[in-house]
Amino acid sequence: MGLVVRTMPDTRGAMLEMIIKGGVVMVPIGICSVVALAIIIERIWALRRGRVIPERAVKEISTLVRRGELDRAMAVCVQCDCTYGRIVLSGLRLAGERRSVIKEAVEECGRIEVIHLERYLTLLGTIAAIAPLLGLLGTVTGMIDVFSVISVQGVGDPGALAGGIGEALYTTVGGLVVAIPALAFHRYFNRTIDRHVAELEQFTLTVVEHIKSEN
Repeated sequence: MGLVVRTMPDTRGAMLEMIIKGGVVMVPIGICSVVALAIIIERIWALRRGRVIPERAVKEISTLVRRGELDRAMAVCVQCDCTYGRIVLSGLRLAGERRSVIKEAVEECGRIEVIHLERYLTLLGTIAAIAPLLGLLGTVTGMIDVFSVISVQGVGDPGALAGGIGEALYTTVGGLVVAIPALAFHRYFNRTIDRHVAELEQFTLTVVEHIKSEN
């Protein structure tokens, strides 16, 4: 009874071959892929709901504020070190001031925190936009090489044309492989931030209404 041996494709070898055959344009595409991957991993971690709006902290802070235990509520805000905690803390520090002053401080802190939530997303969106253009650039340079070979050697030697055609195809694929997930995650992160902002506004305003002020 014979054994059937299945050879697994050498993924790393295939990637290296694609980079080499893709020519110079594959270098910036490769850099874009590394940067995009790093941003995606970092934002997945940073935008977790438990890191932005931890449910336990929301309940505890809300309860303490209703009881008037503002010092303990501030301590919880500092301890949780989350977006929600920092926004609420900006209001608690102004307890006793006019309500308009408290709300203004909370809104200003909220705007700053949203900027932090959106960190690196502009760069990710830029990568999603330029990666296909880099692929197109590689396609154009590859076809230029093909026509240069044709003008010198004619079309009788397919092997001579393979380099330019390969460069055109590999760069096109490389650009799309980078751009598609970058664009998908860019939109996903924006949607996640919008959802977090809506919840933050709801929870924060609820707490602010219970902070003693001069009205």
